[in-house]
Amino acid sequence: MNPSYFIAWSGFRLMYRFYFRWRVFNPERVPLSGSVILAANHESILDPPLVGSGLTRDINYLARESLFRFPGLGTLLRSWNSVPVDRDGGGAAGLKAILHRLLAGGAIILFPEGTRSRDGKMQKARSGIGLTVIKSDAVVIPVRVFGTYEAYGRHIRIPRPRSVAVKYGEPLRFEALRTEAKACSKPRLKEIYQEVADEIMAAIAKLQPWEDRTQFP
Repeated sequence: MNPSYFIAWSGFRLMYRFYFRWRVFNPERVPLSGSVILAANHESILDPPLVGSGLTRDINYLARESLFRFPGLGTLLRSWNSVPVDRDGGGAAGLKAILHRLLAGGAIILFPEGTRSRDGKMQKARSGIGLTVIKSDAVVIPVRVFGTYEAYGRHIRIPRPRSVAVKYGEPLRFEALRTEAKACSKPRLKEIYQEVADEIMAAIAKLQPWEDRTQFP
């Protein structure tokens, strides 16, 4: 971690620990090196730093491209390993930047749902994450966050001191579908993208915090 990232990482850990009384489950399931996609459900703007703060390796985050245009802010975001993407996060330039980080052996947080939940319930996965998985060789770690909707969902103006948690699931590998994708038809390729996205979302939904011993960072 560079100094700027470490300071932010430490600050978020303190905030989650003392204000949100966080719990972290199974961070050891995330490889400490190599390309990794952390695929999480999305309830709040608290989610990206929550997922990253539970780990001891630095993570790449997505940020709107427009934010990088502000003097100082762009420099700060880059020091936090932020990847510039368009508003929907599905543009060619954004995908290229994400794959570049993964091919360089980085870890990145992606949200299969594409946007924050409006009611706290998980939404259907979009095919975009399937495309990213197929075009990379990254291992996929399903991640589930709990309580962030109640703490700071779309409907809340000021963050509430509610308990939050993050749980990291068992690694998912898609070698068979990656091999098939190299030679299949375009219609089938689109199906593969959605299959991967749906499998990841199903793995996220199965994660329950009470199955394992709680770990306090």
